[in-house]
Amino acid sequence: MPDPILQTQGLDAYYNDFQALYGVDMHVGKGEVLAIIGANGAGKTTLMRSITGLLSNGPGQISYHGEDISQLRADEVAWRGLAMVPEGRQLFPSLSVRENLMIGAQVGRKGPWTLEAVYKLFPILDERKDQQSTSLSGGQQQMVAIGRALMANPDLILFDEISLGLAPIIIKDIYDALPGIIGEGMSAIIVEQDISKALSVSSRVYCLQEGRISLEGASDTVSREEISRAYFGIE
Repeated sequence: MPDPILQTQGLDAYYNDFQALYGVDMHVGKGEVLAIIGANGAGKTTLMRSITGLLSNGPGQISYHGEDISQLRADEVAWRGLAMVPEGRQLFPSLSVRENLMIGAQVGRKGPWTLEAVYKLFPILDERKDQQSTSLSGGQQQMVAIGRALMANPDLILFDEISLGLAPIIIKDIYDALPGIIGEGMSAIIVEQDISKALSVSSRVYCLQEGRISLEGASDTVSREEISRAYFGIE
């Protein structure tokens, strides 16, 4: 494949003395949608936090556009064109919908994503732009979180548990919007517990099991038996 936009090499991650990731090697190409699956506690969110600079990393473990970003701060990573939709949305409760969206634009990157573009993608946010963000439904709050990340005009967007806690009809609406989100050559990493959803929108999949990569393959060719073995650590 062409040079990856993002690559991890031997990535370890720790919470104080507890090791959460063990030598993770993965990559995502330009314009590719990558799925990360695994059980609770497998290390999926830790991987996202390491990539985005929210956890400290050793040198040479993460490269982005060929640059070593392993030890950059989260804001420095964001300025380089990497944005995350975090698990639990993490909106600013004192700010309106519009103000939360504008937080994403603070990095100052130019690109197609403006307030108008986000409102076109999610019209309900235009209707409720002056409301306090946390007064919205869970699905609408997830739309705000996605819109905030898009306002940074990233080259790579990370979705951490995109459908967690949402009603099936809202999950469908968000996944239906993904083709409009991941366009113009943008790459994406989707962390998802709904395996069928993850496979349906991605070209490749990695499975994490106890902090290690237990499976890598093309999303349309890996079998459910392979996934089950990798997911649960069955020999």
